[in-house]
Amino acid sequence: MKQEKIVSIEDRIPKLKQARKKKANRRLIIYLSIFFLLIAIIVYMQSPLSHIKVINVEGIEHVDEQEILKRSELNTETNIWTVTKKSIEQRIEKHPVVSNVEIRKKLPSTIEINVTEFERVGYVFQDNGYYLLLENGNMLSEPQQPTGDAPLLLQFTDESYLQRMTEELKNLPKSILNLISEIYWNPAEEDENKILLYMNDGIMVDSSIRDFSEKMKIYPSIAAQIEPGSKGILHIGVGAYFEKFE
Repeated sequence: MKQEKIVSIEDRIPKLKQARKKKANRRLIIYLSIFFLLIAIIVYMQSPLSHIKVINVEGIEHVDEQEILKRSELNTETNIWTVTKKSIEQRIEKHPVVSNVEIRKKLPSTIEINVTEFERVGYVFQDNGYYLLLENGNMLSEPQQPTGDAPLLLQFTDESYLQRMTEELKNLPKSILNLISEIYWNPAEEDENKILLYMNDGIMVDSSIRDFSEKMKIYPSIAAQIEPGSKGILHIGVGAYFEKFE
């Protein structure tokens, strides 16, 4: 019969002590690592390393960049981890020209402010200058040089009719809006909503502010049937017909 080898408890104790010591050392290393990591994070959070270094403002055309930065309240002393995107977006969106704002953090030290402005629908002639009219009904306070990207609105001396015209232009397809050169408010006794348009293709249009965005949708198809170079006025109301000049 084979005799089993018996290991005494005295022989086991050193090995147990060594295993426990290794386990304790591993725990100590883990705890120290976590401790120093927390210290490093705290130091980083309190140091200039966590400050914003670059602020990029994108999408602006009619708003001054400094105005956006002022409303954001961000600067190179701001800790990037304290930036609350929602509150900044809300502050900037109070600007009358701004439709939407999106804030993005790009670590380690960059903030991107992406601005969407309200669409322009026309240039209103007032006080010997042209003022950009936006789809929300607001006009820029400083006169602008028209660039041909929106029609000129002339003789709109009544604010209420200008607002109605703005609403119609906002709902007009962009492709048709780009065809209009000038819009004159041309009220008559029987209809104060009457307007006269000069199109970029040389055709004049007699129409009305009322339901203008719906009525003008037929313009491209009718204009295509008019002989090129013909001088006349296209009446678009309940129906549509072209009156040729003699």
